[in-house]
Amino acid sequence: MINSTTEIKPLFIFSMPRSGSTLLQRLLASHENISTAVEPWILLPYLYTLREKGIYSEYGHFLLAKAVDNFCHQLPNGQDDYLAEMRTFILRLYSKAANKESKYFLDKTPRYYLIAEDIFRLFPEGKFIFLWRNPLAIVASILETWEQGKWKLYRHKIDIFDGLVNLVNAYEKYGTQAYSLQYEALVSNPIAELQQLFAYLELPFDPVSNTQPIELENQLLGDPTGVKQYKSISKEPISEWKLTIANSMRKNWCRQYLHWIGKERLAVMGYSLDEIFTELATIPFNCHLILEDLLLIPYGALYCTVEPTLIKHKIQILPNFKKLHTHK
Repeated sequence: MINSTTEIKPLFIFSMPRSGSTLLQRLLASHENISTAVEPWILLPYLYTLREKGIYSEYGHFLLAKAVDNFCHQLPNGQDDYLAEMRTFILRLYSKAANKESKYFLDKTPRYYLIAEDIFRLFPEGKFIFLWRNPLAIVASILETWEQGKWKLYRHKIDIFDGLVNLVNAYEKYGTQAYSLQYEALVSNPIAELQQLFAYLELPFDPVSNTQPIELENQLLGDPTGVKQYKSISKEPISEWKLTIANSMRKNWCRQYLHWIGKERLAVMGYSLDEIFTELATIPFNCHLILEDLLLIPYGALYCTVEPTLIKHKIQILPNFKKLHTHK
């Protein structure tokens, strides 16, 4: 792999959405040697040029991936040369976005769970943090943050299913190069957890300044609620999920979800299946929103099947029939 001319080191947070990654980012950014941007997303399109599946586009992504692969065959070292140039390009951008005194540029992009293993291979010298959270708390936070408490998980299936599996698989494969941290431990005992984390990063830790999350510029993405609600580390969100997962339909779905995750995956994340089941069983029963939830289940299945966003786009351009075409 070609070495970059910059001395900046990449630092990544791998997590599912609503795992506390924005809080952790703000804490890490309090250190003078760590620069960051809210959510760059920059690696996704470039690494997907090597994947035939996963993108629908006007230009035909399947053919693009084939063409790039064919082009790589003409390079002296094949795909390794292509990835080396991509690596140099990304590191140069990280360096330009970082402060002069920074040792690391922190890239926190939740959907990087789709390319986590690629990132490990692309940046072998990087630092990697896996941030875990109780999966039921993640589900509840997704509903409350983006769906006003309504049972619209069908919009986030890729996060709660593919995201979890990909992260566990990546950690099992590359965990010796990474640092594992639980959200619950971070907010319950921040000084001890952050001290160990900064030791992994080989940076000095200040228990005063480095436990105060800083404000990030250009807060377009990231946590839209926590940055406003919590100006310091708080343990309140640990048990809030129980208020959202309360009616019988939601509790039953959560039991099935936990069975799907399984004891082994939860153990990799640092959680006990039996303990979460016990917590779930102690939630008082209510009927709030149960009828609406039951109606949203078939609607969600239909939504995922027909993808209304694509249909809406086609309806909008229907008056200009010449622009109506397929996406590949």
